[in-house]
Amino acid sequence: MPRKLSSLAPDWWDYTTLDTDIIEAAASLTMKQMEKLSRPGFRVVMYDTLEDFYLAEALEYIDAWRQSTDDNPVGICGPIGPTEQLPLVARLVKELGLDVRSGHFWGMDEWVIDGKVVPVTHPLSFEKCDREMCFDRIPKKQRMPDANLHFPDADTAPFRKSWDAGARCAVMQGGQGDIKHWAFNDPLRRKGKYKNQPPSPAEYRKLKTRVVELHPVTIAQNARTSGGGNVTLVPTAAVTVGPYETWKSDKVSIWHAGTHDNPFGQRLTAYMISKGIADSSVPMSLLADHPNVQFNYYRGGIGNCDVEMH
Repeated sequence: MPRKLSSLAPDWWDYTTLDTDIIEAAASLTMKQMEKLSRPGFRVVMYDTLEDFYLAEALEYIDAWRQSTDDNPVGICGPIGPTEQLPLVARLVKELGLDVRSGHFWGMDEWVIDGKVVPVTHPLSFEKCDREMCFDRIPKKQRMPDANLHFPDADTAPFRKSWDAGARCAVMQGGQGDIKHWAFNDPLRRKGKYKNQPPSPAEYRKLKTRVVELHPVTIAQNARTSGGGNVTLVPTAAVTVGPYETWKSDKVSIWHAGTHDNPFGQRLTAYMISKGIADSSVPMSLLADHPNVQFNYYRGGIGNCDVEMH
């Protein structure tokens, strides 16, 4: 029997197609209950201030690069949402005098227009953001060469090969979007063999770095967070790191500051991962099967799911 249609975009899969019992259980979680969702392989960490939150995120870069040597290079895969950690990373490297030349960095994703990634001159370019907010601020004598910075392209082959070129990814960071993705691993369209059921978790986890069509909710969200609400500014396609590469990372670390996903979404994915409920209509829930996942929350951004009229 086919599952219910999405309340957001009937031609797509998303979390609104889940069983009502799952949605209600997630929405009812208190902050204290969220803290208790930790289990072996999944850890929930709370931060009392944004300063502590973003410093902890920045320190994951430092920890990864400190492990790196010329013989055993180590890197991190980092997001653009959030971005507040990036200047902190550069400052820590500079002020502590760290030599991170053997370290590596993988960008998670990039916008695609007419089959090509946007140039670094594009105002929404993720590579532009990474370079201007972090790498360009690290003194040249301390930072890694460009060859160690891996940004995805519409021709995905070089980026995909970089994951098997000898550098270990210690941690993949991410934010969580309104559609419950990490990077741009959005739910798929409801068509063809996926008309009545979304891809199985096993099928979705096989997806590698690829160019994707973005879910309408993702387009609207990026307009809100990065373009002042101007939806026409946001591309409708992107290239994204895949679950296949994600499972090559020692750890997946997701950062919830309360500015990207809402109180319900922050609860839903943690609940599903904690309970081992993997469903590709909620891509983040597939991390239930990864051996080392950490959700990081700013307490002040968690909110609640009570009905309030505004």
